Amino acid sequence: MGSSLVPPNLTVPQEKSPLVTREGDTIELQCQVTGKPKPIILWSRADKETAMPDGSMQMESYDGILRIVNVSREMTGTYRCQTSQYNGFNVKPREALVQLIVQYPPAVEPAFLEIRQGQGRSITMSCRVLRAYPTRVLTFEWRLGNKLLRTGQFDAQDSTEYTVSSLSRDSYGIYNCNIINEAGAGRCSFLVTGKAYTPEFYYDTYNPLWQNRPRVYSYSLQWTQMNPDAVDRILAYRLGIKQAGQQRWWEQEITVNGNIQKGELITYNLTELIKPEAYEVRLTPITRFGEGDSTIRVIKYSAPVNPHLREFHCGFEDNNICLFTQDDTDNFDWTKQSTLTRHPKYTPNTGPIADRTGSKEGFYMYIETSRPRLEGEKARLVSPVFSVVPQNPYGATNTAYCFSFYYHMYGQHIGSLNVYLRLKGQTTIENPLWSLSGNKGQHWNQARLNIHPTTSFQVIFEGIRGPGIEGDIAIDDVSIVEGECMKTYQPPINSRSGAFGTLAHIWLFPVLLLLSVLSHQR
Repeated sequence: MGSSLVPPNLTVPQEKSPLVTREGDTIELQCQVTGKPKPIILWSRADKETAMPDGSMQMESYDGILRIVNVSREMTGTYRCQTSQYNGFNVKPREALVQLIVQYPPAVEPAFLEIRQGQGRSITMSCRVLRAYPTRVLTFEWRLGNKLLRTGQFDAQDSTEYTVSSLSRDSYGIYNCNIINEAGAGRCSFLVTGKAYTPEFYYDTYNPLWQNRPRVYSYSLQWTQMNPDAVDRILAYRLGIKQAGQQRWWEQEITVNGNIQKGELITYNLTELIKPEAYEVRLTPITRFGEGDSTIRVIKYSAPVNPHLREFHCGFEDNNICLFTQDDTDNFDWTKQSTLTRHPKYTPNTGPIADRTGSKEGFYMYIETSRPRLEGEKARLVSPVFSVVPQNPYGATNTAYCFSFYYHMYGQHIGSLNVYLRLKGQTTIENPLWSLSGNKGQHWNQARLNIHPTTSFQVIFEGIRGPGIEGDIAIDDVSIVEGECMKTYQPPINSRSGAFGTLAHIWLFPVLLLLSVLSHQR
């Protein structure tokens, strides 16, 4: 029986190492094994501590063949085939090595690049090889569309360039650079154009222009130009406008004088827009080459908020609450309501019984302090942005505005109402303007403050919940008017009773005298 056992032996066929293949192919690494009985072969990586193609550190094979499907460049390296422990012989495991070379097409950069340039100027495109195997025998070819521009061979360098010395309309298009080795080709693509970049709409002032006419409104459209120096000078803009939901665009040209600077704010007034329609506006820059990239926005009719503030009045009657917005950073929101819309199970002994004018239908904003609200939680209401009127040609301003509002703070758990002035450009700095806490009775009170904003600004109303549910705070009739607040005449305190008091003394004196005389006579 012993003579039938043959010790194992491993060999690698000469033509099977090194084994050269291409990325994506299926290959077989082969170790020929002899011996009786035939041992199982274990395959592993010999050159690095990495996993085998199936994710394990070792793969078994009964016929000595390791089959790899969809081979990748990471699988390049040396593989070890080894006999498993052999029963019957006290011999070390036999092993042999197989080298695998995976060829792959060049990896190149940039895969895609857009180049915009003015006519008559030069551009240079560069395509660089990051990795390739085999690295030698690399050739390149530059094409514009199907037209072959240049071919060549790599020596020691790792990139190739192509220059267009003077750009014209004929030289616009997609340039491809193919870099080729035995395994295939890598491609860099360049889109070369003289198109102007897109204009970028400016959203700082919601509705910058206002016409106090019953049926029409105007809108001050403002934008900046992205990379105005990248291409030929922008000669004009094509302005398209259409009523939202309609098909037809009305177009006109806005001519541009001189060069547009980076960041320069361009303004164009749209007039005779019909209330309360929304419109789509399309803006396309035009150079001598032709049209650039367009941009579209929607403009909406809104309450009269002037860019250069003269007067602003808000009673919170309209749906968009005069463009006030809820602050995202607070704990809860202000609520719009009227006496008629108030919940029938509202907390008694707190909140207004009518709006500031005494109307049950009129609206106001308030903070609801019932559950789940907790003591100290904040609700913040932020006004639209108001632009101030520069007083002199240097842009500085010292305009005063009268800022007034009505507040209602009735209930035994009233917290605090704070008002802040937020200056644009210092967005994080909010200057405290006014603050009040506690129960102020079942009536509306007016606050009037002079403010002197130096830049565009917003006002913020912050309601803070008190210790219980009888803590609803309300505001109404907010106004900002150019000029200082008028000093309203206040009669001196108790002046009428004072006048009456004087007369009373004159009249009472003889009566008292008479009484004292009579008492003495008794």
